[in-house]
Amino acid sequence: MTDTADLGMPAPSFTSHQLREARAEAISLAEKNERLTRALTSARERIAELGAQLDAVTHPPVTLALLTGLRTRSDRPDSADSADRPDRAEAPAGPAPEALVLLGGRTMSLGLRPGLDPAALRVGQLVAVNDAMLVVDALPEPDTGEAVVLDEVLDDTRALVTTGSGASRVLRLGGALDASALAPGVTLAADLRADVATAVIERTGVEQLVVAETPDVTWEDIGGLGPQIQAIRDAIELPFTHPGLYRAYGLRAPKGLLLYGPPGCGKTLIAKAVATSLGGDGAGPERATGRAAAFLNIKGPELLSKFVGETERQIRAIFEQARKAAAEDRPVVIFFDEMEALFRTRGTGVSSDVETMIVPQVLAEIDGVESLRNVVIIGASNREDMIDPAILRPGRLDVKICVARPDAAQALDILARHLTAGLPFDPAELAAHGGDREATAAAMRAAAVDALYARAPGTAVLEVAYASGATRTLHLGDLVSGAMLAQIVARAKTAAIKDELSGGAGGLSTARLLAAVAEEARQNEEITGATSPEGWARLIGAQSEPIRGARRLGAAGATLTSSAARPHETREGA
Repeated sequence: MTDTADLGMPAPSFTSHQLREARAEAISLAEKNERLTRALTSARERIAELGAQLDAVTHPPVTLALLTGLRTRSDRPDSADSADRPDRAEAPAGPAPEALVLLGGRTMSLGLRPGLDPAALRVGQLVAVNDAMLVVDALPEPDTGEAVVLDEVLDDTRALVTTGSGASRVLRLGGALDASALAPGVTLAADLRADVATAVIERTGVEQLVVAETPDVTWEDIGGLGPQIQAIRDAIELPFTHPGLYRAYGLRAPKGLLLYGPPGCGKTLIAKAVATSLGGDGAGPERATGRAAAFLNIKGPELLSKFVGETERQIRAIFEQARKAAAEDRPVVIFFDEMEALFRTRGTGVSSDVETMIVPQVLAEIDGVESLRNVVIIGASNREDMIDPAILRPGRLDVKICVARPDAAQALDILARHLTAGLPFDPAELAAHGGDREATAAAMRAAAVDALYARAPGTAVLEVAYASGATRTLHLGDLVSGAMLAQIVARAKTAAIKDELSGGAGGLSTARLLAAVAEEARQNEEITGATSPEGWARLIGAQSEPIRGARRLGAAGATLTSSAARPHETREGA
């Protein structure tokens, strides 16, 4: 074999060494190239940053203006003599678009910079104007401005609004506003100097307080209040159903009424029934609109706001909503629940006399209702003695009706609305009355009323002490309300359902009804027990003498439970 050295070729060790050195040099060059690339990239970014800063420093200032319209002019003012002046460039052919803007309180017509598409501009936008008085850019519509209330959309571009001062204005609708989606009563942000409405302002405060519902409660759904219902129908319903007769006699319909009495006795139901009655077809030819009534249910305590002027604004918005509904020939019932919380006698505030501002506002609105044809104001209160007398005087809330706690006969009438003969009955209960469903229901209602209105030591609930030193013992029957009676029947129905689901016979029975009476009595004693003289007065109802305090007595519920068990045992034994 011939040696490689004899042939003039390098030794393998030398070749390997050279290869390693070449590889190391390649790696070094690659690292240098990478460092150089990074340095060049960093330098390029730094140059771009310095260029942007330089542009920002040298960028000319712009002025913001409100775009009020667009127009095109085929001729400039100086285009007529351009042919006689060779030093002037020839006017461009075709229409020249221009922007109408409000700038510095003046309406101006400005040109657009080349490249700015006029089709992309909308009325109501903010636009940037440079030193050469050219519109160079477009910005979004402003969402601030003076709040105005929309009265009517005149066409696709104009609307009639009411400003905060009460003036009516015609404004141009901004391009961001869809005229077909705007409803009367919404709040818009507007620039009144430019006569442009730019945005819709969401104001949910009033909408949360005002429920413009259509009630489905009728007079037949209310039991035990026959005299009160008749008085209300005479005062409110007759003027609506027979306006011609009232005009012939020169008699004015009352503006509203006050329902006062203990809680849970049907004041809200009466207000809803009034709305349902007024929205019907009517009882005579003079009332033929048949339009559904608007029932504005206002919660007095929720209307109060800690912000100055906010409650008055909400009151104005409520009556404005009522006026709009009445303008549609719809009967409107404005129902103020817990009226004493909102319209308390002026000068009696504890932390601040907010009523000194709220009461005059509502008085002005009530007096303004005189020109409306279809608005009735109904107030409900547990403490009518705390309402400002100016609201209750004749000419405002003309009719005052006491909705007191039901007596035994009225309680039977109320129970007849909830415990009817068509309900499922316990077979044993039904058999005890010969299968007569009407007799069974009547016997069960009578048993419940007897248990509620028993005047025995075991049914004593409260001992009330008056300011004069006199005391009075109240029994369970003195605290019965329509809401309590409805809840008693609901408890008995729930017990019957649970019994049927567990495999029993189910059905309503006297035993279940009396057990519900006992449970309701116990829970009402625990839950609705007041802790102050004012609270006791609200619970018991207005009295001629101030209440100094009250003391809860014994367990009426335990007595009722034991008395309810004996009839049940007798029936089971039979």
